[in-house]
Amino acid sequence: MPEMPEVQAHAERMTAAIGGRALAKFELLNFASLKTFDPPVDAAVGHRLVEVGRRGKYLLLRFDNGHTHVVHLMQGGRLRPDAKRSRKPKLGMARWVFAGAGDDEGDAGAEEAWLLTEAGSERKAGVWATADDPLALDQLSSLGPEATDLDRAQLGELLGAHSKRLHGLLRDQRVIAGLGRMLANEICYEAKLSPFANASKLSDEQLDRLHAAIGTIVQAATDHERTLDDIGKSVDRPSKVHNRAGEPCLDCDDTIRTVEYRAYTVYYCPEFQTDGKLLADNTTSKFLK
Repeated sequence: MPEMPEVQAHAERMTAAIGGRALAKFELLNFASLKTFDPPVDAAVGHRLVEVGRRGKYLLLRFDNGHTHVVHLMQGGRLRPDAKRSRKPKLGMARWVFAGAGDDEGDAGAEEAWLLTEAGSERKAGVWATADDPLALDQLSSLGPEATDLDRAQLGELLGAHSKRLHGLLRDQRVIAGLGRMLANEICYEAKLSPFANASKLSDEQLDRLHAAIGTIVQAATDHERTLDDIGKSVDRPSKVHNRAGEPCLDCDDTIRTVEYRAYTVYYCPEFQTDGKLLADNTTSKFLK
């Protein structure tokens, strides 16, 4: 699933490409993708796209009539230019068609379409339309603070209130917004902390390292994504532990190890993060494969 850096860089690319253009048409290609009915999603037609913003892992298409289309890509979703504009695009969920630059009425030769697709069978990618503050939507109001907005004191207070494994807490969007599996792996490694450490029991020094690691890892990932033309694949993103199971650690002589779950994998270096201890999951998740 795209995380904060991928979504932020993609929002910037979309703003640069279609910001200021009027929405000529909205086409719903899969009814399951539209999650709201009031206001009508096509109420933004004829109005200019002010910008594409971001909250957590959501894209926010803001129009100059005060309406916003909120898009969540989920695991396999992508929102990309659609030059073909076929009537029934493969994996198509929804399509936005924008008028040519500087043309309120639109022109068939100058229009630019962007297609929301979703790979896989889950079909959980979605579009929400609102005429009010989009941050008041249930999907956004339930999010925790942005990971990069937390100062050291706020992070300590937040973690101190949750007696949970650090890796899981970092990925809990209701607690901290924007981080996912890869970033959680990389942040724990950068901070030299066990992914299974109890978040509420970190020392002041450990909290200092964690706060610094969040800023460092998110910024580096965002800088990388800004060099791309589209959201990159997880396997291609620079990492020190994520997707490196069995490889030598880049900072010591140990080997990158994993704890396998049905839906995701925790990556870590024993010598660098757990004083040489091998982690073993004590839940039943590994038996559910």
